[in-house]
Amino acid sequence: MKRSVNGGFTLVEILIVVIILGILAAIVIPQFTQASTEARISNLKTNLQTVRSQVELYHSQHRDTYPDAEFINQMTLVSDASGEVVSSPDDTHKLGPYLKSIPANPVSNLSTVRIVSGGTTAFSAPTSDGGWWYNSTSGEYRADLKDSWTDSDGTKFNVF
Repeated sequence: MKRSVNGGFTLVEILIVVIILGILAAIVIPQFTQASTEARISNLKTNLQTVRSQVELYHSQHRDTYPDAEFINQMTLVSDASGEVVSSPDDTHKLGPYLKSIPANPVSNLSTVRIVSGGTTAFSAPTSDGGWWYNSTSGEYRADLKDSWTDSDGTKFNVF
């Protein structure tokens, strides 16, 4: 009596498993990419909210004036009521620092600040991706990204 041993998988069974795994991967991978994009947008909004609130605190403590062309120093060092900054607090320089450092824009990974001044609050569109945009007259603080910027999966980022 001869017995047939069937100990392996057939080619058809292996192909079916590979096809099923491919379909599952095609469904799951785009969701990870979208989650990454959503996390960057959320981080961008959080950074904007943090800096904007600190700019408003500076404004209220400095006789209703916003930080000027010395924005980075005025936000990260101690100052007096007129906005003069020093590296260490003393009897007259007791205000601030408002931020430990300027956060990096999570979309462009830059912490640069493009400072504009003037009576207008209109956003001047950048020619290349930057860090942040700040109007020293109005106190407006925004992400400095081209309107056409898209993530690697084609998701368009709006300038917040």
